[in-house]
Order: sequence, then C-alpha cells, then structure tokens
Amino acid sequence: MVDYTAQPLLGIDPTASMFSLALDDLLESILSVNVTNVAAGLAAICALCTTYLVNRRRLRTIKLRGPPRSSLLFGVDKIILRSSHSAAMYEAWYEEYGAAYEIPLTLGQKRIVLCDPKALVHFFGRDSSSYGLTPAEKIGLAKSIGKSVLWADGEIHRRQRKTLAPAFNSTSIRKLTPVFYDASHKLKMAWEAIIDTDESGSAIIEVQDWMNYVSLDSIGLAGFSHNFATLEGKKSPVSLALEAFGASKSSSASMDLFLLIQRFPILFSLPTYNNGLLNELYKATADISKTLFEKAKSEKEEGYLDGKEGDSIIELLIRTEDAETDAYLTREEVIAQMMTLLVAGYETTSITMTWALLELARHPDIQGRLREEILAFDGEPTYDQLFKDFPYFDAVVHEIFRLHPAALDITRMAKEDDVIPLSQPVRTKSGEVVHSLFVARGTFFCVPIIFLSHSDAIWGPGAKDFRPERWLERDGITKHAQEFQGYHHLLSFGDGPKTCLGKLFAIAEVKTVLWVLVKSFVIEMRDGPDTVVEIGEGILPRPKVAGEDGVKMPLRIKRYGG
Repeated sequence: MVDYTAQPLLGIDPTASMFSLALDDLLESILSVNVTNVAAGLAAICALCTTYLVNRRRLRTIKLRGPPRSSLLFGVDKIILRSSHSAAMYEAWYEEYGAAYEIPLTLGQKRIVLCDPKALVHFFGRDSSSYGLTPAEKIGLAKSIGKSVLWADGEIHRRQRKTLAPAFNSTSIRKLTPVFYDASHKLKMAWEAIIDTDESGSAIIEVQDWMNYVSLDSIGLAGFSHNFATLEGKKSPVSLALEAFGASKSSSASMDLFLLIQRFPILFSLPTYNNGLLNELYKATADISKTLFEKAKSEKEEGYLDGKEGDSIIELLIRTEDAETDAYLTREEVIAQMMTLLVAGYETTSITMTWALLELARHPDIQGRLREEILAFDGEPTYDQLFKDFPYFDAVVHEIFRLHPAALDITRMAKEDDVIPLSQPVRTKSGEVVHSLFVARGTFFCVPIIFLSHSDAIWGPGAKDFRPERWLERDGITKHAQEFQGYHHLLSFGDGPKTCLGKLFAIAEVKTVLWVLVKSFVIEMRDGPDTVVEIGEGILPRPKVAGEDGVKMPLRIKRYGG
C-alpha cells in the first residue's frame, strides 16, 4: 500500500492527492470481488471519505468561487442532469464567476469548470498524460465497449492511437465514401416507398430511427465489411441493444443511482436495469466483433489479404495485430476498437444527422438555399469535392456541429499536480485574483462544450441561433471564438491527443446522407414551426419532440418536385 501521508500536496485541494491515491487502491481491491461484497466496500469508501473531509478542514486550500449547493446530497449534479438547457446554466455561472469556477457535486465532490481558451489549450495539450478519465468513466467504458482508445490513457493510448490513425486518415475515408452513398440511397428508396403509400404525397417519418439504421449499416460495411441490413428491416442483437437505451426511461431513483455511481464506481456491479443494458450492449458488440475479427484473421492467414489494400477498417487493423513495431494492437485491443466504432460511431453520427434534419425542417429558407447549391452540381460529388467545393454546404455542417455537439461536456481527472495558465484572471473564494490555477492530482474537471458552442460572450450576439451564414461572413467568427482550437474553433470533436479519431469518418457520412436527402426530399416539422423539442435519453443525449415516448423525432417528408 502507498504511504498517503508522504504524498506532495499542492493546489486547489491539498488533500486531493492523498484521497485519490487511497481511493485508487481501495477501488482496485473492491473490484476484484463479487457483488455480495459491495456493502463492505462502500462502508470502507465512506470511512475514507470521512477521513478526507476531516483532513480538508485542517489543511489550507485554494478554492475557486462557484454556485452554492442546490442539494445537500447531490450538489448541483441533479439540476445539470435534469436540465434541457445546461448551456444556459453554465453561461450564468460563467458571467458570475469567470472563465474558471468550481461546482459542488454528489457527496462533497467538486469539479473545476474550465472555459478559458488559454487554459483549454494547455488542458487538451496534456490530455491523456496529465489528465485522464475519471474512475467512473474508466469502469463504464470498460464494461460497455472494452478497453479501447477511448478508455486508454498515457502510453497505452499513444500506442493504440498511432496504430489506429492510418485507418481514419483522409486516404482511408476517401475509399469509404461509396459505402456512405450506398447506405444513403437505400434510405432514400425506403422513404420513397413509405411516401408512395400515402395519397397526400407526403408521410410522417420517425427520422431518428432511420438515422440509427443508416449509421449502423454504414459503420458495419465501412468498418467491418458486414451488412447489418437494418435499412432493409432486419434486426440484430447489436441494433436491439443500442435501441434499448433510447427506449429506456429514467426514474428519479435511477438518476440518483447514476450520480452515486460517479462517486462510487463500484456500484457499476449492482444488478440494476441500466447496468443490465450496459452488459447486454457489451455482449452484443463483443460477440459480433469477435466473429468478424476471426473471419478477417482467417482471411489474413489464408493469404486473402496479401497484396490487397483493404477497403474496411478491420482489414487495416488486422494487419497490425502482434506486429513487431511500437504501433500494434493485440487481439483484445482490435476487438475493443471494433466495439468502440460500433457504439461511439453509431451514436454520435446518428444524433448529429437527426439534429441536422431537425434544423433544416425548422429553417425552410436555409434548406432551400442548401438544395439550390446541391442541385447546381451535376451528379454526386467525390470525397474531395464534398469537403472543398460547396461553401454553403460546409457552413451548414459546421453550424450543426457547433450548435449540437454529440457530447455536451468532457470530464477529466488530474493524474498529476499541474499549473494551468489563464488568459483572463479569476477571483478565488478568498478574494485573491489569480492568473493561473495550481491543481493537485485527483482534481476533477469539466469542459462544458455545449456552453462554449452557445455562448454570446464567445460567439457574439445570436450565438444560439442556427445561422450558417456566420461561417461565410468576413467577421462572422469572433476573435474570441478564434482563440479556441479544435475543428474550426469548435470542441465538438475534442482537441489535443484525444481529439476524435473518427472525425473525418463522421463528417463524410453526415455530408453524404444530407446530400442525398436534401436533393430528394422536402423536410418539414410535423406540427409546425412552434414544435417544442426536448433533450431525451440514449447512450448520449438526443433530441426528441416534446410529448413523444422515448427519443422520437417525427417529421413530415415529401418528395422534392422541383
């Protein structure tokens, strides 16, 4: 065991290092036992927390200002989780406390919220080395999609990412563009068949389900040369497991448990409904991933892949298994990457495409202008043309990713003591003005991507409006927004060493699907422009029409007759 009293104490909470080290050791011990020992484990953790809180009172700490607790037990966790407009909450706190502040969470836990551009450049530059996933995130990812590049930190992450990078560069994605077009045309034909059964010449179509189908089929073919055929009405254990999350409803008790799991990750072992969904998802994706891996492995051993460049991601990954280089993946790691692509790729692109159709339905003038640019081109553009030759199309897609990031925030934990620089000073709880933040190992952080994308202070007046023209105007992107790095000054794909590897994959898929649908159909709100849209629950938050069960997005679709 570690001598915790000998650890260096530095920064915002001098006891954080000691507590984090002790908790790491304790969790490692508890995770090796079965569920019958959970109560004893929790008792030990509570005792450790009590010791931590007592020590905190004895030691001087540097604390940032922040909102008061709205709940003695849950801090502000519950109001953030329940809010359909968390960006507005973060914006109010930003205006009151500055670009770095502290929020109280469940059972005394605290988290620093970073909104300062200079701090974020530093923070993301050290993502994976100085900053890593929280214990709850590590366990949750391992239980749902395996120990992939999303799960990994440090040297393991560097090696996995180096190996994966060639499969996701522009050369590889360029070859996959026909797969995206093929799935888009299957979707088009399915919608035309539905419309043709209605004498009105239009139909109410639940587009979120269809975006799920086109996303999963595209990933299956592009990633693994496997057709899930959900666009053709087939079901698979993977699609059923993914759909179960969208159909689930959270009670107040399940929300409480979710927040407690963030504090005590050992609770992932409890046989709850949501944990059951995670286990089903893991089993479904692991089974198909292992089957497809063995198929590709067999083809490699039989020489089928010799001299073949490989059109799917798995064919590229299978070549790296056990390679005698510093960039290789083991069998287990290849399967984990496959599981990650299935779940993360499916969820994020499906959500983005649903938001895209919703925004075009809300803004028929923008939809019309986009269609004009598309129809002015004869045929279907290549990958390079999709990315270079259509300025308004680009602007629409940028605006979708800006307003509707699939992940609303990024959370991390400091893996070592650090000093974070600030571009603008903040005032601490004691009234001191500081130009940098001293943080200790074990400190928790949050980057509120949804706020950074919606903030008037960053993007100027009208930041919350869907207005693609901002990307075409000379001063449309404010100087403040330009201080943020990432994809077109957005953090929708993250930044730094852990920036989303599948960025080009996602953009190419979104663009091809939108190209085919906008060219072929007129998309309208079912209940008119005043339709209320809420945030529903899935693996990630999804849009839904208010009053609909689950995460449903019914829109009116009719053929374009121009």
